[in-house]
Amino acid sequence: MVDIVVLGATGYTGRLIAQYLATHPQRSSFTFGLAARSQSALEKVFSRLNLSKDDVPAFTVDVTNRRDVDAVVQQARVVINTIGPYWRWGTSVVRACVHHGKHYVDLTGEVHWVKDIIFEFDYAAVKSGSIVVPCCGLDSVPSDILAFVANKTLKSFGGPSTAVDLSTSAWKLSGASISGGTFSTILSALEEVPKQKMRESTQNFALSPVNGARAPRPRILYTLPYSDRPIYGAWYFMAITNSQVVQRSWGLHELARRANHPDATSVAPFSYGPDFKYEEFVVLPSALYAVMYSIILAAVATLLVHFQPARWFARRIMPGPGEGPSEKQLKDGSIKITNITTSSPNSQGERIVARSIFRGRGDPGYFLSSIMISECALALAMDSAILPQISAGGGVLTPMTAFGDVLVERLRKSGHVDIESELLVGTETR
Repeated sequence: MVDIVVLGATGYTGRLIAQYLATHPQRSSFTFGLAARSQSALEKVFSRLNLSKDDVPAFTVDVTNRRDVDAVVQQARVVINTIGPYWRWGTSVVRACVHHGKHYVDLTGEVHWVKDIIFEFDYAAVKSGSIVVPCCGLDSVPSDILAFVANKTLKSFGGPSTAVDLSTSAWKLSGASISGGTFSTILSALEEVPKQKMRESTQNFALSPVNGARAPRPRILYTLPYSDRPIYGAWYFMAITNSQVVQRSWGLHELARRANHPDATSVAPFSYGPDFKYEEFVVLPSALYAVMYSIILAAVATLLVHFQPARWFARRIMPGPGEGPSEKQLKDGSIKITNITTSSPNSQGERIVARSIFRGRGDPGYFLSSIMISECALALAMDSAILPQISAGGGVLTPMTAFGDVLVERLRKSGHVDIESELLVGTETR
């Protein structure tokens, strides 16, 4: 029995996770194992990372074989699943974890699939005590964290009844490009997932247990309010996933508040309030650049959705699954996300404004994602006593409802992520 098992350890991201866990400062306090379909490929990972099977167990698993999956899942307390597309390969792993009362984290950005596992496994996970947390990488940890810390900052000044109105995140990515795995997942979704299911996954609060205020509509030009200088941007294609995860965090906290949670005093401070809305965009050099980017992105998306030859051509020129950046690219990448969150007006018509920033050093899609999901798994393995109250009952959760401040602090201590939040405007009349 190990604390953590990494499924898909021979893939590019799986190897990064294995390396991160093997060199973690708390390595002496937890155990982990590596699992993959190919024994020979697994041997190469052990050799490359200089790992011993006496210290790190190896498991051979085919995720299409239920017995294989059950056998591996039972050998761990927490499963990190890196095998996608999750629409194809993820359900059997979640099912096994829920059945055996194990915890689960993954890197999916597939809202249609997350919606399915919530419907199929949320109740069963509560019954078995299994904590299932999809979207634990770049999609959607930073977005979820920024809404979470901004809410805390507003309440620190305005009091626990302060409600959030609008939360806007501006993403500035450096050295980052779409990964082969992500692109393969997008194409498989376009070709395999029923169109009605895809449409349903884009609806407001598709993953939330309750409905809230309608989010702002996507547009071709975004600006970040309360900026020292104008910040312009365009629609960010992963906003579909990130917004849904943030809305589910809102919904789970709101449901706990409305249902008079047994520990209401510990749940209330995490409620964002009934007016909460979230949006995000990618930062670009100018307003004109942002408009042109939006138009081109819309044209490319239309071609990929409606024309099979466009998808064939894209497969020829884009990186394939398992391919990743060079060592230099891993180190040179970075991310800075600036979030501006305003409160709902009080009885005097005054608002509070908070600015929160998420900075990451290293390639966002691979390097930083491997750190995020590893720290999520370690939180489940080592910090269960101090996780948020809402996670105690199990279920299909989000990064912030499952881990809250525990994950924020773990990422800060990793040395690769900075997270800060400050009051920008104490009170402003609108």
